Amino acid sequence: MAILSAVTMDCHNALEQANFWAGVLGWAVGPHASKDFAIVGGPNRPADAANLLFISQDEIGVPRKRNHLDLQSFDLAREVARLIELGASIVHERDEDGVRWYTMSDPEGNEFFLSEQPQSF
Repeated sequence: MAILSAVTMDCHNALEQANFWAGVLGWAVGPHASKDFAIVGGPNRPADAANLLFISQDEIGVPRKRNHLDLQSFDLAREVARLIELGASIVHERDEDGVRWYTMSDPEGNEFFLSEQPQSF
């Protein structure tokens, strides 16, 4: 079963957005945050709340949407197959910096990511 690990937002400056939302929520910005990528979570994030991820994009919304869900599974192949049975489709598969994930879309074309490794701090 997939679990929600993050809500991801495309933006122009990930660090600025992360600092803003960390302040709003009283959470922390991750230790490796930059203008290109930042995660918000930390010890003040409720255990049942997803992290927030911010990723800088040159062209927001073209063709990507500004927001998407990040899911994770301990059995990636099995979960991909289960989601396809439910009506999802694979957009592409990636493996970067030791993290393997799929960009998938729901039956109406809304994209989401499914990864094999926990992504929190």
